[in-house]
Amino acid sequence: MDLSDKFARGQTMFFRFFADVFFAKRYGHRAVVLETVAGVPGMVAGMWIHLKSLRQMKTGYGPIIRELLAEAENERMHLMFFIEIAKPNWLERALILSAQAIFWNYYFLFYVFFPKTAHKMVHYFEEEAVSSYTNYLELIEGGQIEDVPAPQLAIEYYNLPSEAKLSDMIKCVRADEQHHADVNLRLAGGRTSEHTNVSTDAGQVAGDPNTTGAQA
Repeated sequence: MDLSDKFARGQTMFFRFFADVFFAKRYGHRAVVLETVAGVPGMVAGMWIHLKSLRQMKTGYGPIIRELLAEAENERMHLMFFIEIAKPNWLERALILSAQAIFWNYYFLFYVFFPKTAHKMVHYFEEEAVSSYTNYLELIEGGQIEDVPAPQLAIEYYNLPSEAKLSDMIKCVRADEQHHADVNLRLAGGRTSEHTNVSTDAGQVAGDPNTTGAQA
């Protein structure tokens, strides 16, 4: 493990510590804050590469820019879903705004100077998100959290059946996060891993085994 990898992992554990302290097993509220932060990297990276293309007056950056901006939009939609589920209070909304402001500036400076390490950090962020959503899903399937109806916004976004539940939505969100993890690992220069079960489960729920919200 090189220094870049150690730093990326360390930052991930640092942010996870705060998530665990503030939200513990309150996965709906945890998702609201984490998705607010998760929507930052794709937008920052996409914007910076867009400006780089303009400065250099070169083409060829389009696919990467579109992928990153799609990631940011996908994470924004995740936030909208979980706001309907968790219904954050004023204190949690203030925390969301603070987290976004701090993380935007931090990640922007980090990305300008260390883009590959920044992508590697996001890869680990997304892997943690996959783990978190898996735990969330297990609690729902175990009856510890009520499997309420999925928000209408999520049903339309993922083309889910009208009777879809929260667990169905989480499977789709989890598949999105795994897709983001693989994309950022590739952009960091690493090799993507295969998580067939995660992707297939979400695809089957949405009615198309080859399409997830991250690719919409």
